[in-house]
Amino acid sequence: MIDYLVIGGGIAGLAAGAGLSTLGQVTVLEAEDTLGYHTSGRSAALYEPSYGSKAVEALGHASLKGHQDAGVLSPRGVMLVAKSDQRAEFEADTVGMGMTEIDMAKAMDLCPMLDPEKVAFAAYNEASYDIDTELLMQTYAKKIRSNGGKVVTAQRVQSITKTGETWTVTTATRTFDAKNIVNAAGSWVDKVAALAGITEIGFQPKRRSMARVPAPDGMNPSAWPMIFGVEESWYMKPDAGALIVSPADATPSEPMDAWADDMDLAEGIARFEDHTTVEVDRMIANWAGLRTFSPDKTLVLGPDPLDPSFIWCAGQGGYGFTTAPAVKDFIHAIVTGTELPIDAGHAAAVLPDRYR
Repeated sequence: MIDYLVIGGGIAGLAAGAGLSTLGQVTVLEAEDTLGYHTSGRSAALYEPSYGSKAVEALGHASLKGHQDAGVLSPRGVMLVAKSDQRAEFEADTVGMGMTEIDMAKAMDLCPMLDPEKVAFAAYNEASYDIDTELLMQTYAKKIRSNGGKVVTAQRVQSITKTGETWTVTTATRTFDAKNIVNAAGSWVDKVAALAGITEIGFQPKRRSMARVPAPDGMNPSAWPMIFGVEESWYMKPDAGALIVSPADATPSEPMDAWADDMDLAEGIARFEDHTTVEVDRMIANWAGLRTFSPDKTLVLGPDPLDPSFIWCAGQGGYGFTTAPAVKDFIHAIVTGTELPIDAGHAAAVLPDRYR
């Protein structure tokens, strides 16, 4: 009998599984052939904890040591840029993101492709880092296996039933019996809940489109910061000698293997060009991911109060990698009744009890 059957092999499921693996036998089921195929494999991969609700920020800050211990962080830095008519929005974002305003000379030193005739204001925070997302997922998978657990791919759940104290989960090829289910199915979390006879919460997947474009001729972007427009209207991040550009869109979607929207890509590139000296004449690649949000845009973590053997690890909403170490510790602590990695007020804000 499996103690904790985790449905979902993205960063949420692997973090939860790693946290629970010291308490009993854990099996993680991933529907696709590889771990992190959907949203986790399409992440911007940035550790910047000053985003999201207060509870999300608390989880992000509580994750720093875990990321450091896993050796997955490398320096990146984040810059905010704005035009002359965006001063109010710029000041609000600077405070909200914990950034420091810098002059344009410093901004140009940090990222020489900025156009000083278009950009009037800039702010910077060096305490932001790239996350080696593949290493973090494999670190958690290794911890699960080292504690006697299993991580199984190509196991799309077809049915879930409960008889007495036992959950029975069936895929196309196998059947699994478990004492507890952990619902970490990303954009499909409400669908998994429905299969299990658990009341859905009302999660909304939202598509984000991204393009990889060439770096400007003669420039090496490897040390440049990630750059955001005010109110997160677009972003650019150096990536493997090229640039990732996104309009930071959040288009409601059904759970699916998402693809980029041409109009969104064009809008993101136009916003990027409107702040830089770059003219993009081609894309190297493009893709999209689904960031899934609860109704209050805060993660849902812990046992469902109507059936505590059904544990939620859902609604990461784009903060999955940033918060993963604290989520791992939170799931372990909430199940064992031990000390939580965040304070009681923030803990109450992420528990599923608020929806019951």
